Amino acid sequence: MIKIYSGSDVDKKVRDIVSQEIFFDKKKEEQVRAIIEDVRTNGDAAVIKYTKKYDGAELKADEIKLTSKEINDAYKNVGDDYLRTLKTAIKNITSYHKRQRADEWFETLPDDVILGMRNIPIDSVGVYVPSGTASYPSSVLMNVIPASVAGVKEIVMATPPAKNGKCDPHILVAAAEVGVGNIFKVGGCQAIAALAFGTETIPKVDKIVGPGNIYVTMAKKAVFGQVGIDKLAGPSDILIIADEDSEPEFIAADMLSQAEHDEDSAAVLISTSMSVAKKTQKEIMKQIKLLKRSRIAKASIEKNGCIFVVDKLKKAVEISNKIAPEHLEILSSPPQNLLEKIRNAGAVFLGPHSPVVVGDYLAGPNHVLPTSGSARFSSPLSVYDFIKKQSIVGFTKPALRSMLPDIKIFADVEGFDAHARSAEIRFKS
Repeated sequence: MIKIYSGSDVDKKVRDIVSQEIFFDKKKEEQVRAIIEDVRTNGDAAVIKYTKKYDGAELKADEIKLTSKEINDAYKNVGDDYLRTLKTAIKNITSYHKRQRADEWFETLPDDVILGMRNIPIDSVGVYVPSGTASYPSSVLMNVIPASVAGVKEIVMATPPAKNGKCDPHILVAAAEVGVGNIFKVGGCQAIAALAFGTETIPKVDKIVGPGNIYVTMAKKAVFGQVGIDKLAGPSDILIIADEDSEPEFIAADMLSQAEHDEDSAAVLISTSMSVAKKTQKEIMKQIKLLKRSRIAKASIEKNGCIFVVDKLKKAVEISNKIAPEHLEILSSPPQNLLEKIRNAGAVFLGPHSPVVVGDYLAGPNHVLPTSGSARFSSPLSVYDFIKKQSIVGFTKPALRSMLPDIKIFADVEGFDAHARSAEIRFKS
């Protein structure tokens, strides 16, 4: 059963949550690095070997890349309702991300000095989409659409096959609908390594994005520097702020919606009402029995779930900002009163009719969010993650002459005489 904390126990439990570290098992990390090195050295042969070992699928080199026939067949295995829903989601997500395009700027200063900033899309991106215990077509949309809006020229996708060598049709159709032409049947560490270094079949990319299990996350960490990555994603989490008028049935359902992701997922409620806390506690135990993934949700709730009862909403906001949740629901009324005080949260959902699930799928904002407290310094995945900034500097001779004394002072302080000379030499005559 989920535990309720009040009084002095609240601050102690909050400290425990905040002090938790993202832990990478050294033995697993060694396994990951060995797989990466094997793929880097042996290319397709290593990919085929690990696909058989971990996914149970026996592939030949010419079967790693999906054919147009396989993608067309996928359409036959999804319903019309799914296609309609998919198109609605694509429309909403695209509309939201189109608002993120940042303008370039240039300015002319005295002595005709030109300064500016250019936006240049990354050339190529690899999107990893997990499959197996669940299907994640929404992850296809959330990772591909902002890259497309940013203007990325080449977007490829990797997703693991089932034992029969086929990929999830819902994932394939989602990829086709957002224009991904190159899709590869590969998952896990071997997929990340293949995208980072390239193989005979799979192209090397400049950045890798997309969720995955602990092995995928460790692989992304290991190849960072060789390629860019979106973030090191931990388990999903949710924090809910509620008052005495909040509905325990809604709260319990929303907490379980994230708990069903993974046994390491976290669900936290902060309420100003002990009555709401106790009713939510009972609702969680009642609703958890109805879930298909009840075992996972129960393990998550027992391990990482908790309920805090505090005297004032001000204290609830203080705790929330310390925990820095991935998803924050404000169910106190009116929710807008607390919004400006929220500094650390990946996404904020306002009011009783804005459950996280609407943001997961259809609202438009990205559902790839900072986890494990990283909302203190990180942001949702966006168009900006697929654009490089380029500084522009253009000086005239008079402008450089006017700065020469200050250049020489800095160079002298830092002990770099060649720095000073590179400016002075232009006025030697």
